[in-house]
Amino acid sequence: MGAAPGPEGAGSLRKDSKVAVAKAQAVGAGRRQVTMKGLYFQQSSTNEEITFVFQERENLPATEDYYVKLQVKACALSQINTKLLAEMKMEKDFFPVGREVAGIVLDVGSKVSFFQPDDEVVGILPLDSEDPGLCEVVRVHEHYLVHKPEKVTWPEAAGTIRDGVRAYTALHYLSHLSPGKSVLIMDGASALGTIAIQLAHHRGARVISTACSLEDKQYLERLRPSLARVIDLSNGKAHVAESCLEETGGLGVDIVLDAGVRLYSKDDEPAVKLQPLPHKHDIITLLGVGGHWVTTEENLQLRILKDVMEKLSAGVFRPQLDEPIPLYEAKVSMEVVQKNQGRKKQVVQF
Repeated sequence: MGAAPGPEGAGSLRKDSKVAVAKAQAVGAGRRQVTMKGLYFQQSSTNEEITFVFQERENLPATEDYYVKLQVKACALSQINTKLLAEMKMEKDFFPVGREVAGIVLDVGSKVSFFQPDDEVVGILPLDSEDPGLCEVVRVHEHYLVHKPEKVTWPEAAGTIRDGVRAYTALHYLSHLSPGKSVLIMDGASALGTIAIQLAHHRGARVISTACSLEDKQYLERLRPSLARVIDLSNGKAHVAESCLEETGGLGVDIVLDAGVRLYSKDDEPAVKLQPLPHKHDIITLLGVGGHWVTTEENLQLRILKDVMEKLSAGVFRPQLDEPIPLYEAKVSMEVVQKNQGRKKQVVQF
């Protein structure tokens, strides 16, 4: 008869047994269908009201060609542009919600060259994505992803990528920002405004911004480097054009990044749009000779993903994020975001 295993041998057998059990469980999980919940929105027949619903999704098919299967660790929430979707003929009964995602690569297609399993990545799902970012696992083409820097958290990555791309596109590619230029960034305490201010300062610009409330004004005044001027629009007394011309010695600003404008007089403007927004003539008045006006009224921004993440990692961007929320609260939080009631960026952390 053989000798019984000693203490060390017994420990090794127990370890091997645990590994075998884990592998068997993984194989079994792969063979059976696993259902996951994803968040979708449904639009009413009048296109006026949006309803957010969770729907169960079956296990994703095998990853093919240039696609990556991603375990989502965080997904930022942004207002859905239903008008744009309608113009692009992308209306569906249920449309996936959540496009700014960060997560871990689970599997890659045979033609994927940039990523491998266990890579930490961040990116933006395309408008025609069939998968909602607000789901535990999604499929995404590798060209919509970049590596997430190790020092950047999941909520920071997901919460910065979209606004970073928009700010980068507006200031670098549309208005050719350079050191010494004067920049007016409307609604600087918003998620986009905060990133745009930091990028403009990083490039050596002199930045002016507007505040829509006392809280926003105090937040902007605490930013470092300091802003050249904060224009408080909350009391209705400040005039954007006059303040900018005074700050620039009558020359006007070089670049304007708006947060919406009034195209009509207050009497003709729809009631739902009445906000402390400047009139289009105010923007034209305060703009210097040869200046650039970048509007957010209708936007399709390019995706300069990698550079945005590098600036986030280097500390150039410091996003204004709310506390991460769990997936089961995403429905309620998305309803708040859709109504444009939140100030800080909302991020769901898985």
